[in-house]
Parts: sequence; C-alpha cells; structure tokens
Amino acid sequence: MSGKTPLILLPGLLCDGALWRHQAESLGDIADITVVDLTRDERLDVMARVILKGAPETFALAGLSMGGYLALEIMRQAPGRVERLALLDTSARPDTAEQAERRRGFIELTHKGEFKGVTERLLPLLIHPDRTGDRDLTGTVMGMAERVGKEAFIRQQHAIMARPDGRDALASITCPTLVLCGRQDGLTPLSVHEELARLIPAAALVIVEDCGHLPPLERPRTVSAVLRYWLRAS
Repeated sequence: MSGKTPLILLPGLLCDGALWRHQAESLGDIADITVVDLTRDERLDVMARVILKGAPETFALAGLSMGGYLALEIMRQAPGRVERLALLDTSARPDTAEQAERRRGFIELTHKGEFKGVTERLLPLLIHPDRTGDRDLTGTVMGMAERVGKEAFIRQQHAIMARPDGRDALASITCPTLVLCGRQDGLTPLSVHEELARLIPAAALVIVEDCGHLPPLERPRTVSAVLRYWLRAS
C-alpha cells in the first residue's frame, strides 16, 4: 500500500488528461491519480458503472463540468465508496431548453463536417474573456478537442442532455465536498455553485478569481493548492 489517497479525476466536455495535467503532476506525492477517458459512452449511468467497476473500494472523486455531472451520477450509484467529492464548474440542474437547443445546434454542425468550427465557437464560453489571446491556453483547449474528436463529442453531448435534475439528491451527500468555480464562468455561473454548496450538507465553496469555466487550466496552481487542502482535510 502506498498510503496515498486514490483520486479519480473526471474531465469535462471535449477535455482529456491535459485538463488535469498540473494537478496530476503536483499532487502525486499525496494521491494515486487516475484521469478517466470519457469518450466511449453516451450515457452517464454507463460511464459511472464502468468507472466503479475499475475503481478502488473507496476513493476521492473530482469532476469538472460534464465530469461533475458524472461525479453526481457516481454518488447516486455508490455513495459509500466516495470518501470526498470535488465539483468544479458544474451543476446539478438539467439543461434548460436554451442549453439543449444550443447542444443540438453543435451536434448538427458536427454532422455537417464543421467540428472545428464548433470548438472555435465554444472558446469564448470556456475561458475568461481576457485569456482568449493566450495561445498556450487556447492551444491546449483546442488540442484536447481535436484529440477527443467529433464522434466522442456527439456521444458526450447526448449524455449531457439526458442527465436528470440532481438537486433532490444533494442533501444525501455526506462526505466532505468541495464546490469550486471560476468567478467569470460563462457556462455555469456562481449562483449555480452557491446552490450546490447550500444543498450539500458538508460542502465548502471556493471561488477562483479572474477565471472562466476551466480553472485547472486557467489557474492551475490555485486549483492544485485547493485540491491539496481538500485531500488533506479531516
């Protein structure tokens, strides 16, 4: 036994392990880290069962955006196996009609062969407006999208659109829970995270300043420091 905490990291839509690169590198001294590939299935309940089948008996769990939706599904299926939970830039709410329509529009564009255009349209929603000229950051985001690819993008969008309203189940989450968001998140605003923190009994809310929807990439040192505290907190 290593004595380290098993930590499962769940990426967001169009994201892969690069989203969590800084955290995987900087937290390796206290955590045995697994970043899960979420490109193969188009249902959150199936993704959750696959993860649980291969996971340690108990573990810490962190998910961003779509990864947060999946983390809540894992909590529904096996709450006793999650020792601590981190929900980053996510929501327990289902899609609004407007959000679902936007997703269907992106899927339609992808079917028409405009997948690259989809990622360019998403960029202003994913990162802080002041960072859209940061070539390293935008290159990382675009690179992840290219690696995930159009077929997995469509599967992920279907999974997201079919997710349930999870707010009624939040009161049953009893493990130590971190709720973290970028102050300028354009997809899941601060009010949604305040709701999560209010409805989860053991939750603490952390707001990352000058940051959009992807804090692990936009403010990696801050996120790694917060996750380190979360992993060590009693």
